[in-house]
Amino acid sequence: MADSARVVGDPRVIVALDFPAAAEALAFAGRVTPSLCRLKVGLELFSAAGPAVVEQLVARGFDVFLDLKFHDIPTTVARACAAAARLGVWMLNAHALGGTQMLEAARGALEGTRSRRPLLIGVTVLTSHDAGTLSEVGLAADPAAQVLTLAGLVQKSGLDGIVCSAQEAGIMRVRFGAGFLLVTPGIRPAGTASHDQQRTMTPHAAVRQGADFLVIGRPITQAPDPVAVLEGIDNELRTRL
Repeated sequence: MADSARVVGDPRVIVALDFPAAAEALAFAGRVTPSLCRLKVGLELFSAAGPAVVEQLVARGFDVFLDLKFHDIPTTVARACAAAARLGVWMLNAHALGGTQMLEAARGALEGTRSRRPLLIGVTVLTSHDAGTLSEVGLAADPAAQVLTLAGLVQKSGLDGIVCSAQEAGIMRVRFGAGFLLVTPGIRPAGTASHDQQRTMTPHAAVRQGADFLVIGRPITQAPDPVAVLEGIDNELRTRL
């Protein structure tokens, strides 16, 4: 697992680049700096722009979280992780529902990385889910219980941490300890809309619950002054923690 002293620290904010094209993502990246935030490339942007946009962001000095939630047979996921590592990403993820064999194959594929090994985290329950939507797909446990089960599987498989809602971060921190990274989407600064997220929390409250990194998208990317929003979050965390 990760050495938390090595990887946790400023900037805690990971901005989700949920843009439909590379030009918009790169334009946003031009308005901020690596000292203010890390960047997340997800399915929409990667599908539109491919690996090239990741390489361009890395070349600009940003830590890039490649959020593709790999979930396939173990060999395929292992090869995908190895390919992602060659792009120079800082972090990537795989879905815990893929099971132990798949997660261990993903971890093993990164062990031979020649440069800095990317962090590998497991996806548990998406923040768009609640008890009702989990029931629709045959998962009877409430979100917190499902996250706990999958987080245990991730830790057993030797990954660096998990993606989870900030609402589950407190119990995850107690259960799995300080060396287990907690990456929390669904973060909304006070006064901003929740959009399609069901389980949200403010940045300060999330870190108090044990979150290591805060994934924030539209409240920053759609703000008239993204730098001001990032600086406001940083000031809130520095003065209130």
